[in-house]
Amino acid sequence: MSRPHFAQDPLDPLLTTREAAMRLGVSLRTVQLWVEAGTLPAGRTPGGHRRIRLSAVEALAQRSGLRAAAQSQQPAPPSSSGVDVLLIAATVDQLQLWNDALQPLTASVTLRGANNGYTGLLQLGNRVPDLLVTDLAMPDIDGYAMLSTLSSIPEYGAMHTLAITPLTPQAIAERGGLPDRVRVLHHPAPAQAVRTWIEGELARLGRSQSVGA
Repeated sequence: MSRPHFAQDPLDPLLTTREAAMRLGVSLRTVQLWVEAGTLPAGRTPGGHRRIRLSAVEALAQRSGLRAAAQSQQPAPPSSSGVDVLLIAATVDQLQLWNDALQPLTASVTLRGANNGYTGLLQLGNRVPDLLVTDLAMPDIDGYAMLSTLSSIPEYGAMHTLAITPLTPQAIAERGGLPDRVRVLHHPAPAQAVRTWIEGELARLGRSQSVGA
């Protein structure tokens, strides 16, 4: 018989989101994003406060190498005059292709990157980007749930997103669709198409520039 979620267990105590953040070495906002996206299981007390099992926190840290990732992440510096662009790829190779394609734009953008969903959410928790490019077919998180969660948080309301997915428009609609401000590219999406979208966003923001091919 399964125990009630909030049953007291000295071997598996309940943590607040702040305590979970301290154990994982990440920001409170990052833990809240993980919970809302379903990456970190949590429940609520009768009073409406989130509680997370210690075992769930330890499992996330173990399967993601999260403590090492968090320790290697420096706090995000204040945004420069460049447009802040966060790239969340499903693989290291994909992230490198995007970075290479976007190098001609670095006079106008500040690039940040993550090669998996866990560290992508970590970056999102550190600072809200102006533009987000994300693969939705990631093995470690549900990219569709992530975008739905972000759309419900006012702090991320101004962020524009390019989502790259293998799903057809019909399949996306069957999953409930994607939020406003999300543009979709379908696999295989060349890195040049990512650059073209970002150039269009720079023009929208009044930051367009002449760049080399």
